[in-house]
Order: sequence, then C-alpha cells, then structure tokens
Amino acid sequence: MIDLTDEMKTALDNALADKVPCILATASADGFPGIGYRGSVMAYDGANLAYWERAKRGGLSNVQSSPYVIVMYRNPDTRQAWKFFGKATIHETGEVREAIKARTVQAEIDRDQDGTGFGVMVELERVETMAGEVLQSKD
Repeated sequence: MIDLTDEMKTALDNALADKVPCILATASADGFPGIGYRGSVMAYDGANLAYWERAKRGGLSNVQSSPYVIVMYRNPDTRQAWKFFGKATIHETGEVREAIKARTVQAEIDRDQDGTGFGVMVELERVETMAGEVLQSKD
C-alpha cells in the first residue's frame, strides 16, 4: 500500500522553495530516456503525486506515449532522498486539472504565461530509497 509519510509530503511540497526541484524521468514510445526538472511536483494525497506541465515538450510527449515515470527527490542538506515510481495521467481540462493548478506553486504558474498548462497526476506504484530499497509498494 502506498501512503506517503508526512516527511515525504512536506519535502515534496517545499522542493522548489528549498532549491531542490524534483527530477522527472520518462521514456519515449521506443524507449529513449528523458529527464527534466519539475518545480511544481507536489504530494497530491497519500498515494499520488501531481505536477503542472507548462513546457509541453519532450517530457509531455513521452508521457503521452509511455505513461510510466520516476520522480526523484533529493535534498543533500537534509539527507532526504526518494524515488517515486508511478503511472502518469495528463489532464488537459476538467476538475483534476483545475485542482492541480490551484495547488501548484505560484512561481510555476507565473511561468505558464499563456495559462495553457496541463495537470499531470502520478498514481504511485512504489517508493524506493536512492539505493533501491523498496519503502512502499502498491502490491
């Protein structure tokens, strides 16, 4: 069962303010990897992460064709680090998109100048340490 700890939730929700934005790892339909920073990653609830997709480049097209992602959080000052594995769903319109947008850090909303970003929900399947120890699993 996935149930993010309060420590994880707080760290994720403050990652951009703490100057340690999360890294999103994706793969294209043919398996070519892609990574990029996501300053808007949040603990949406105990079993899901979410982020605001404003760039709409490689990461988005990868998620559209292959929804499995890894979100990495690492803060060397606090010595906190986790890998979050899950399946991403893009919300271009609707209530979920608006709920994610409402909780996205203002700095990321401000960078979405035309206001056309998408909400992305990541249903978590497992959480690991950086060394690969499984801390939580959906199964």
